[in-house]
Amino acid sequence: MAENSDPRIYFAAERTLLAWLRTAIAVIGLGFLVARFGVFLMLVRGQNPVNDQRTASMIGIAFVFLGAVMAGGAAIQHFRFSRTLSGHERPGRYSMTFSLCVAVLATASAVVLCVYLASSTQSAQ
Repeated sequence: MAENSDPRIYFAAERTLLAWLRTAIAVIGLGFLVARFGVFLMLVRGQNPVNDQRTASMIGIAFVFLGAVMAGGAAIQHFRFSRTLSGHERPGRYSMTFSLCVAVLATASAVVLCVYLASSTQSAQ
């Protein structure tokens, strides 16, 4: 490692990305919970879950989509910032793409979950 090498800048950016991912995953989980908890409440009360389930599902899908946007936006912002770093600010022998791959995977998973929740809401009608 060179004398003037300072990878702390990149690692700070990566911690920020991972904090955004953690928050996005929490929002995605909350969205899934809201989408499915409406069905559970209606079944427990013995009511027809179709009407109230649609509202809860739409709110839940909105939260899941928000989480996908957060994860995707954080990945794009991290990628753009990482390209601006000079050679001495980048860590040596460290995979700088792994965290981006995790962010892209979280974004894609959230989009798939949105599609699943939307299709299951439509099929319940």
